[in-house]
Amino acid sequence: MNNADAGNGAIRSQFWALYLTRFAEGFGFITLITLLGPYINALDPQATTALGVSISAGFIIGMYTTGFTLAQTVAVVPLAWAGDRFDKRTVLLVVLGVGAGVYALFPLVDSSASFILVRALQGLVVTGAGLMTLSLVGQIADVGTRADKIGKANAASFAASIAGSLSAGAIYDALGFGPIFAIISGLMVVGWVVTWLVLDDDDTRVEGFPFSELAVNRKILTITGFRAQYAFAVTMVRTWVPIYAGTSMTGGGLGVAAVAIAVTVTAEKATNMVGQLFTGRLSDAYGRSLFVFTGGGAYGLIAMVIPFSAAIGTALGADVTLPVLGELPPAYLPLVAFSGLLGVADSFREPASMALFAVEGTDDGGVASSFGIRELVWRPGSVAGPLIAGWLMVEVSMASVFRVGGAFAVTGVLTFLVLLARDHGRAALTAW
Repeated sequence: MNNADAGNGAIRSQFWALYLTRFAEGFGFITLITLLGPYINALDPQATTALGVSISAGFIIGMYTTGFTLAQTVAVVPLAWAGDRFDKRTVLLVVLGVGAGVYALFPLVDSSASFILVRALQGLVVTGAGLMTLSLVGQIADVGTRADKIGKANAASFAASIAGSLSAGAIYDALGFGPIFAIISGLMVVGWVVTWLVLDDDDTRVEGFPFSELAVNRKILTITGFRAQYAFAVTMVRTWVPIYAGTSMTGGGLGVAAVAIAVTVTAEKATNMVGQLFTGRLSDAYGRSLFVFTGGGAYGLIAMVIPFSAAIGTALGADVTLPVLGELPPAYLPLVAFSGLLGVADSFREPASMALFAVEGTDDGGVASSFGIRELVWRPGSVAGPLIAGWLMVEVSMASVFRVGGAFAVTGVLTFLVLLARDHGRAALTAW
């Protein structure tokens, strides 16, 4: 083996180490998404009080997700700055070590307050692991392959989402909450060991505060005009698909078993995972902006159709009883199909969007900060979105969550098109 082959092999090993870390992060994240419905039932947010005053159930349900995203918001800037200023590998190792302990705490929660607190700690872990792995993938990858490599990293996360959602549902139904979180903690430990053994030290150092220059970068401002609105759409729709499936029928949901909830989540993750194995490479070749526009718009339109699941299922006679999944209401199978279509749509958007941030960050000397801005722009929607969705679910209807969420995606892509046309004219969707 010559030196070039050895060097290429070492780089491939580093990519695989980062993909494994994405797998561990994705496994933990999706487990909590899958089990939100059972947690809502178990913790009874209707009975929450503070200082003897009852708190709105819709607010508490929203905080199950918003507590997580608020912590992510707080963590983005210091973690991204530390990644650019120091060694990203070291920051990643610290985050993985903390994560192993955080997931071990979930079986101990016994109230909405303690659940929200531990979810906030999970938000710190997910943010740190996501920022460092994506920054390192974008930094190591060659210029013309960034969306492809990022797409593969995301595919690893989605593979974890499939394994995590299915195993979480099945293990919870059989054994309760405890064992699934022991598995997640173990994965974090394995990720730590492999990262420590395989990943090279990161010798890039960025002085100062690169956020300030990147924040006024015209191309980043263009993509953030879309992303700020799209955050509401994805946070509301992606979170409320399993909530819709798992919440009791009296609460406006379908009341299916945990393993059936997992199937709704898996449908979206599986199609997204398979799509990103190819769409990243295609967007590198044909125009990343085009893929962002097409995927984001399709996502919004599909979300708006989800409220018709019951009518479609009734017309097709989809109220069936299946092995393992049990008795299913008419809306369930159409919901699974729509969830899969959401994954297809988002597989076009996600690697292309990430590659746009990676290119600008690498060119301006702050790739972690570029991804940090990407995260920060997401935070208002991801914090407010669940609160809006929780209020809509309780005060209006379950269907209104998907209609409003889808509308945010549609207005986001229209804003993106206007900003692109301003800067690139008729060639807007293929120029960048």
